[in-house]
Amino acid sequence: MKPTSITLYGPSPRIFTTRREFLRSSLLAAAATAAFPYVGTVLGANDKINLACVGVMGKGDSDTRGMARIGGNLVGLCDVDQGHLDRKAQQFPQAKLYRDYRKMLEELDQSIDAVTVSTPDHCHAVVTATALRMGKHVFCQKPLTQTVYEARLVRQLAAEKKLATQMGNQGSAGSGLRRAVEVVQAGVIGSVSELHVWSNRPIWPQGLNRPEGEDPVPPALDWNQWIGPAPMRPYKAGVYHPFKWRGWCNFGTGALGDMACHTVNMPFRALKLGYPNVVECEEASQTFPETYPKTSRIRFEFPEREGLAPLKFWWYDGNPGDKQVHPLRPNPELTKEIVEMQGKLPGSGCLLVGDKGKLFSPDDYGSQFFVLLKGENEFTSGNNHAAAKAVPQTIPRSPGHNEEWFRMIRDGTPAYSNFAIAAYLTEIILLGCIALRVGVGKRMDWDGPSMKSPNLPEAEQFVRRHNREGFPA
Repeated sequence: MKPTSITLYGPSPRIFTTRREFLRSSLLAAAATAAFPYVGTVLGANDKINLACVGVMGKGDSDTRGMARIGGNLVGLCDVDQGHLDRKAQQFPQAKLYRDYRKMLEELDQSIDAVTVSTPDHCHAVVTATALRMGKHVFCQKPLTQTVYEARLVRQLAAEKKLATQMGNQGSAGSGLRRAVEVVQAGVIGSVSELHVWSNRPIWPQGLNRPEGEDPVPPALDWNQWIGPAPMRPYKAGVYHPFKWRGWCNFGTGALGDMACHTVNMPFRALKLGYPNVVECEEASQTFPETYPKTSRIRFEFPEREGLAPLKFWWYDGNPGDKQVHPLRPNPELTKEIVEMQGKLPGSGCLLVGDKGKLFSPDDYGSQFFVLLKGENEFTSGNNHAAAKAVPQTIPRSPGHNEEWFRMIRDGTPAYSNFAIAAYLTEIILLGCIALRVGVGKRMDWDGPSMKSPNLPEAEQFVRRHNREGFPA
């Protein structure tokens, strides 16, 4: 491998002055990622891919096992919780153990080809950016980053370094999702003007204030490393670690960050969404300064793009099992055929409304879809609908989500959710988080290339976090 060194501090993402300039740069970056994916030695088909894994429990548990199952060689394991490390070490006794990702990457630099990142959201970008600057290929869980600025940064780093990347929204590898993209882009449901996506999240605590007081930090937990780039706060047992961090604005991205990179993935691709020019939180349950609300409805408006009509996208979240709120959902008139088919409105779903009909996907990953054209009385499976069956296959099918990343490392075939597209999707999703934080009923005009709101300057504070010293993105 080509010798490299850690550069913890790097340049800020470039600010583009026009939409045309930004789109041209995006296309060039995507092309560069596809055509020149390597830093250092190109790996052969039989060469082991040596991995360092940051975050090894929760999603990190399946990520580490998944990479090993397809031939990855786990050289280093890092987790801020020693208990997590000890359990994972029983599966991979050959791997060196660390609680500080910076120390692991520095010590194992010449021994690793790639890095997996499966931490809480607020640490995704600091680990990913460090690894990319070192010339390491990166697989990072969704959402790719916690802030819009970070998403722009890691996308540009991946393109500049010519590295193989993949975001962990595994539905991207599903044949059903790719087939739905083909059907929509073939015009089966016509010109799409509305998109409605809803989720049964949160399934973790949010819509609450920070508890008072402080508890002793468990000996197994490195609280400083867990806090990472976020502002320091006292440890409270059972409040943040493990898993309960998602609803806290300093650590997670709420229901949007957890699920929209899955549920909006198919329509994002099928409708070539680009950047919205307006985002607004239309309604939400009680708001709190440090956590996301229990339920919300957010509207994104997209201008005409590549000949496609302007579109409005509504996001709805809220847990149907939460007795304290009534989760916001699409108008029942809009979803009546779905209820007739399913017996009730599913906890999550994605509905595209076109001038020729509708397309509905009832699961989080877009693995199946149904079509209802005008004049028809009920939805029909996309596998059986005559109009959908007539659409030719145009998108290659996947060997597997992790396998795609390994293939990109080996021969440069772009992974379907590589950072050139995954970071773009993530930026859009995170604008919903910004809208939640600026407040209900505040129309936020958005200049995507410049990462700014022309009419709401208070949004700027949520575009980029000022990281704690020692944890730069």
